[in-house]
Amino acid sequence: MNKSKSNLKIEDNENDFIYKKKKTGLNIQFNRVAFIFFIFFIIYTIYTIHLIKLGTLYSKVEKINTSLINEKLYRADIVDINGNYLAKTVNSIDIGLKTSDVINQKKLLLSLNLIFPNKDFDEIEKKMKKKNFFYLEKKVSEENYEKLMKLGDKSLKPEEKVLRIYPQKNLFSHIIGQIDNDNIGISGLEKSLNELLIKSRKSIRLTVDKDLQFLIREELIKYQEIFKSKGSASILMDIHNGNILSLVSLPDFDPNERQNLTDVNYINRVTKGTYELGSVFKAFTFASALNEKLIKPETEFLNLPKSINCYGFPIREYDNEIPSDLTAEQVFVRSGNIGSVRIAQKVGPEKFKSFLEKIGVLSNIQFDIEEVAPQKNYNFGKCKLATASFGHGVATTILQLAKGYAILSNGGYDIKPTLVKNNLEKNTKKKKLLNKGVSEQVVNALRKIVTTEEGTAKFADVEHFEIGGKTGTADQPKDGAYSEAKINTFASIFPTSNPQYVFIVMLDTPQKAKDYYYKYRHRKGGWKGTLYNTAGWTSVEVAGKIIDKVGPILATKYIEIK
Repeated sequence: MNKSKSNLKIEDNENDFIYKKKKTGLNIQFNRVAFIFFIFFIIYTIYTIHLIKLGTLYSKVEKINTSLINEKLYRADIVDINGNYLAKTVNSIDIGLKTSDVINQKKLLLSLNLIFPNKDFDEIEKKMKKKNFFYLEKKVSEENYEKLMKLGDKSLKPEEKVLRIYPQKNLFSHIIGQIDNDNIGISGLEKSLNELLIKSRKSIRLTVDKDLQFLIREELIKYQEIFKSKGSASILMDIHNGNILSLVSLPDFDPNERQNLTDVNYINRVTKGTYELGSVFKAFTFASALNEKLIKPETEFLNLPKSINCYGFPIREYDNEIPSDLTAEQVFVRSGNIGSVRIAQKVGPEKFKSFLEKIGVLSNIQFDIEEVAPQKNYNFGKCKLATASFGHGVATTILQLAKGYAILSNGGYDIKPTLVKNNLEKNTKKKKLLNKGVSEQVVNALRKIVTTEEGTAKFADVEHFEIGGKTGTADQPKDGAYSEAKINTFASIFPTSNPQYVFIVMLDTPQKAKDYYYKYRHRKGGWKGTLYNTAGWTSVEVAGKIIDKVGPILATKYIEIK
């Protein structure tokens, strides 16, 4: 055996198996890439945050700008006594089209045609060629707005608008009025309350009632057609507080259309039109003499002539069958002209004029809307006294007439006609203008005009509502003389046992209605065709029909025992 092999030694040296890492540049390169990535990440994060910040800031600015626009255009809502909207501010969206941003015109027009199938797209194509921007659709519906936005076409530009709408359309046009394109009131309450409507954040509540207004307007329209009148008007007012429940003037208009009305026939006949109103003035003549204690209802006027002269102009009775011997109340009930002159002569020019001014008939009236005619200052001499006693030679408004009748029937207390609800009205101390007992005597006589055979307003004797009133038929002045055109008026109060309301109907230039059938209220039967073109056959009939309809509403909603 070889000794050299047997002497072989194996040593277990751990160091012989240690892996020695070769030194290279790999580790340095890895650290550089990570560092560069980190730098880009930081830059990206900063840039993203900056963009988000700018976007948020832009959004805030846009919201602020929109808020400022809305704030500038905002007007408070107007509602009736029951909260029904008469004027309302709403947001709307107009869709504009910026032609330079259109990418695929054919595709866009095809999509728009599906949304607006009734549009004239030939015209739209012409606009796209000629204009850089135009409005595709104004006041777009919510449904179509969503469809347009889903198209995702950046050429479609939505613009938020603030609109003033009038849900009742023509119904309250002469009360509410109109605004211009700058959202500024130019007539009616929109004008007179312009500053309040801009500043207030609460609805402005009026005294008018939508249901009453609708019924009254419908009847006026109906009878305007029957009597072929040029126009008509009415006012319904609470005699104790002056709250106007309805005010209608025809013709009217739709304030949503923002028309430039220049035709004088669209005048507010209740407040702006001045008229010689005829025999409705005899109530003031009767009341003034009672108030001065110059007569009593039973005071006799004997041997009254059928006509008298004033500076060469004759004053005649309208009806030759009126007796020559009458009491003061009979003069009023039978609407005697000569007897009314004699009563006024007892009062005298100065006191009679003063009385008419005191009760607001011949004095300027403060009202909620600005469309009110100024009152002419008349010089009352002997002739003016005579003609004014039966409502000729002096002109006033239907509004002032309503105030005068309210005072005559409410116990003689002054009132202020109003359209705007005043919550403090019950705390206002009333000023008494008439002596005790005068109001009751006038109301009693007004009732007889409706219920007795001698009265001129029998068509207004509506069952259950105890109406009293006075007719007025006046020739309209023209070129210094009088024409055949009439102003027919009926001024009523009801119920006479506990007066609550004054209701006046006026017809401007009515004609005889030969085919209209009158059903008598005071006796059986009726009559076909208008016998006379007077208030008793026109305005009284209209008022009676209206009270038939609105009376039950008033009785259930408004009457309070005072």
